Amino acid sequence: MEQPIQSKSSFWERLSTGLACFSRVLGSADFCRQVETLLKPAPARVTEPVPAKPKPVELPPERRHASGLALLALLQREGRLIDFLQEDMAAYSDADIGGAARVVHAGCRKILTDQLTLEPVLKEAEGSTIKIPAGFDAQRIRLTGNIAGQPPFAGTLRHHGWQVTSVHLPAVSETLDPGVLAPAEVEL
Repeated sequence: MEQPIQSKSSFWERLSTGLACFSRVLGSADFCRQVETLLKPAPARVTEPVPAKPKPVELPPERRHASGLALLALLQREGRLIDFLQEDMAAYSDADIGGAARVVHAGCRKILTDQLTLEPVLKEAEGSTIKIPAGFDAQRIRLTGNIAGQPPFAGTLRHHGWQVTSVHLPAVSETLDPGVLAPAEVEL
């Protein structure tokens, strides 16, 4: 129903209109029905309460990052990477460190090749001269050295970079604690 228009009529003009309507309502059934329609209150809108969106369950960090922690656990299990990185190397000779590094390297490399497919970001050989065009992707190519002016640039490829083309990580079970990267081992 339309909102009533605010009248700028005086009290006497409104009284006169009201009395005219009164007499017309008494004399005409059609006019009475029209006035009844105007006088009925607008039906109240029944609006369904909008249910509040449930707040997303905030997972603890070890659950949010479970797949990354699972990869780190695999690197520990196969290559003892965490043990190697946590060890103080100052007490060991270079030969001892080299021997330990071979074991860590072999185990960690196995996990990388089993779980991820890696490819170089740039296919050119390291040490070769390459051209970097205008509009290059700064996530894929990092410029170092004396950077002046605007692209295109020419420079020496120092590292070809790495990108993951497929991931084969195992699903992380909800029953396991992803924060435990390697359980304590107790020999009996």
